Amino acid sequence: MASVSILPKLFRWLFTAVEVLCVLAAVCIALTYIIDPRLPPGTHFGPFAVDFAGQPGTVALSAVNNDSDFTVTAFRGDIVVFVEQAGGLIEVAKRYGLPAILISAIFFVVLFDLLRRLFRNVGRGESFTRQSVTFVQLVGGSLIVYSFVAAYAEGWFAAAMLAYLSQHAVITVSGTSLHLPAPDAMGFPHGGFRFGGSTFLAGLLVLAISEVFRQGLTLKSEHDLTV
Repeated sequence: MASVSILPKLFRWLFTAVEVLCVLAAVCIALTYIIDPRLPPGTHFGPFAVDFAGQPGTVALSAVNNDSDFTVTAFRGDIVVFVEQAGGLIEVAKRYGLPAILISAIFFVVLFDLLRRLFRNVGRGESFTRQSVTFVQLVGGSLIVYSFVAAYAEGWFAAAMLAYLSQHAVITVSGTSLHLPAPDAMGFPHGGFRFGGSTFLAGLLVLAISEVFRQGLTLKSEHDLTV
């Protein structure tokens, strides 16, 4: 019995701590997007030796015309990835990637706040109450909404990155140069919507559980009225 009474409190404090961390992360991401730090012209480093699947390789950033080119070699030089104007790639990553990360951070703030409130009620012995059922329904609904919003944001980011790399990146395999195809050729529609579905299914499952809780609450209320 002691473990049953302790667990809701532990979950409540855990979700509170994680919620605070997500709030801090969201603030940092928002500030980074507003400040918009840029790669200084002429930034360079390396080449540094790295290991790819047990094979030696190098990573280097070279200063070229107030910008930087990024080069990765792998498998003793058999594979070379060259990205011209890597500073522009970073700008694309910030412009489309930071909003996608911010959306996720805000979602987790909302999710952990709902879970914190839910387990606060559970700790009070108020599992089958209208408020607790509403919290469970909101968790399921937020998962479903997030599945669509995140899929659109992540797809948009992937399409933007691929569009930039298709214009500025060259992959050389054993002396043969290859260019990445444009996003349309890879099946990315305009806007880059790519729906995964796992979060959506999780939302449906939580909504189904909330319906069980709702019917349990209804039966409990009817039983109380009968008594």
